[in-house]
Amino acid sequence: MSQAHGFTSQTLGWSAWLDTVALDEATPAQIAVLESSHPQAKTSGYYLLLVHEPQVLAARSGAFNSIMYAPGGLPRAERELASTVVSRINGCVYCASVHAQRFQQLAKRDDVIEQIFADPQTAGTTPRERAIVRYAIDLTLAPETVNGTSLDALRETGLTQAEILDLSHAIAIFAWANRLMLTLGEPVFPA
Repeated sequence: MSQAHGFTSQTLGWSAWLDTVALDEATPAQIAVLESSHPQAKTSGYYLLLVHEPQVLAARSGAFNSIMYAPGGLPRAERELASTVVSRINGCVYCASVHAQRFQQLAKRDDVIEQIFADPQTAGTTPRERAIVRYAIDLTLAPETVNGTSLDALRETGLTQAEILDLSHAIAIFAWANRLMLTLGEPVFPA
């Protein structure tokens, strides 16, 4: 388990600051959206909060699931790597923990996660990882500075056009995901 600067790859809970929908009071439409959003949506305070607006949650889950789980393009572990970087930069402890775990499960290692938690600016075990991390940092902190040269740095490490597009989607959706998590509740650490 990786941990540094308050970031961890251990499993965390999340507590909403607004009222959530009680599952036994949810409408059939809300239940349907929860069931199509995520396997644990019916027990997640986050999803039970967002399902107050089922159409918005359905659109959010559709986009999120397509970006993070679609076949082809950027390998799934690298999508999780980029998501961890964005979450670390944005200060979203909960999202960083979830996506660090997913990277570790997929890549069967945690060395780069330890580096991201310690100092994202220097993280990466290969030129490709360093390019992904750098791009995730730049797109998160200063999107107006990203240009063709930024994409050339990714191409030079072997990323294809489809992989760069997937990477950009993963980074961008975490700008949104982190902001929702950070403004609507807080992580809950195990006792």
